Amino acid sequence: MQPGVLASLETAGLDGWRQLAPLLEQRYADTAHGDMASWRRAVEDLPAVTPGGADFDADTIHLLADPLPDALLELVRKSLLALSPWRKGPFDIGGIHIDSEWRSDWKWNRVRSALAPLDGRLILDVGCGNGYYALRMLGAGARAVVGIDPTLLFCMQFRALLHFLPDPPVHVLPLRLDELPARCHAFDTTFSMGVLYHQRSPLGHLKQLLETLRPGGELVLETLILPGDEQCCRTPPDRYARMRNVWLLPSLPELLVWLQRTGFNDCRVADVTATTTHEQRTTEWMPFESLAEALAPDDPDRTVEGWPAPRRAVVICRSP
Repeated sequence: MQPGVLASLETAGLDGWRQLAPLLEQRYADTAHGDMASWRRAVEDLPAVTPGGADFDADTIHLLADPLPDALLELVRKSLLALSPWRKGPFDIGGIHIDSEWRSDWKWNRVRSALAPLDGRLILDVGCGNGYYALRMLGAGARAVVGIDPTLLFCMQFRALLHFLPDPPVHVLPLRLDELPARCHAFDTTFSMGVLYHQRSPLGHLKQLLETLRPGGELVLETLILPGDEQCCRTPPDRYARMRNVWLLPSLPELLVWLQRTGFNDCRVADVTATTTHEQRTTEWMPFESLAEALAPDDPDRTVEGWPAPRRAVVICRSP
């Protein structure tokens, strides 16, 4: 675990999180994943640089103001590629462009245009990936951001990014939402983007999100939806867009009912956008199958399983 993380969380007002220290130490142990030792070496092999000039408010997050010297470029590139696949981005590190699977800047720009100002806010980013969105939140004025994601590779990617940053008030921790201190009611804004449809109990997830927020706090929810104006939801019997862990897909009217029944107020739909193969695609930094392979070759409006192609909604609402 990064030194000073728990102290920094306490400074941000999250006093009860010190109890997570043993779990975090366990998650970062080499025995936690078969590739953890190699991921750790990739981070440790990054050469010493002088951090400075980071820009979190650009579509491509720049971590260094100046290009890396030629002698270091290939070494840094090799270490970063060893942490592939990079799902979220893009990033630029001293002239090395990490062209991630997702053009995450597109989603962020859709979300940010509908947000209240983030100035001075304490933010929780659930399912944060490698921290791309958390850093964009910092660039938008957040006081501090805590990201949680159980995928250890993403957490190690964030550690690699931290190598080039002067200790920002952003943390990415290998945790699930149900492992956080119960009913902490600590955050001004909680983001859950691309997480709800992976939950066996989506209403349980929404209830846990509500319990992270202070009174009057804001939830930003982004998730897959079914098309149409009918209040309904469906469960894929096997896979959806080649994903096994998609449990329940609601229509937008059904999603709004879920939020209202969970206890959220002032729910408003900020955006509905179909995902395209320009936004999610195979790259050098994510060389595996992506959205193109998940769509029917003769009908891009359907998945290979015959479901409606991915369409995502952003809903913003408040805790009571």
